[in-house]
Amino acid sequence: MKAEILEYVQAFAVAIVLAAFIITFIAQSFVVEGSSMEPSLHNRERLLVNKLVYRFRKPQYGDVVVFRYPANPKRRFIKRVIGIPGDEVEVRDGFVIVNGMALDEDYTMDLTYGYFGPKTVPDGHYFVLGDNRNNSDDSRYPDVGFVPMANIVGKASFIWWPPRRISLVRNPEARLVNP
Repeated sequence: MKAEILEYVQAFAVAIVLAAFIITFIAQSFVVEGSSMEPSLHNRERLLVNKLVYRFRKPQYGDVVVFRYPANPKRRFIKRVIGIPGDEVEVRDGFVIVNGMALDEDYTMDLTYGYFGPKTVPDGHYFVLGDNRNNSDDSRYPDVGFVPMANIVGKASFIWWPPRRISLVRNPEARLVNP
């Protein structure tokens, strides 16, 4: 009986260590909070976040990333990468403009209202926006600002809940057009 209990305890300990390793270095579950990423992602959807991908490459245009909220690092936000280091980004006349070219985005809810920039994305940082541009706390606002690479947890890769929405997370690159 004692040997059997010890075997269960050892198996449980191995499972805990393995789970901690996976969550720390490989993948993690994430729950979408709010409507800032609609229509792409919806409130309460559950995603798998790939924490390994950015050990091998930098975030790219269109990637949906989970990052630590600068004002409260215990919170996680999810947004789309719009600007990479060195890009000049601006919001005006309903358009997001990157390096002088307007983005033609089929994944947003509406035109982007308000004004931002032009500002240059600093080295080691990213400009991120929610797909529901007019209902998103993102890089346009000082509490988020340009997101440092060190704050990026990983890339949203897979929607696993609810079952009717099971799919890969869409990461299209927006087309650039003249404003």
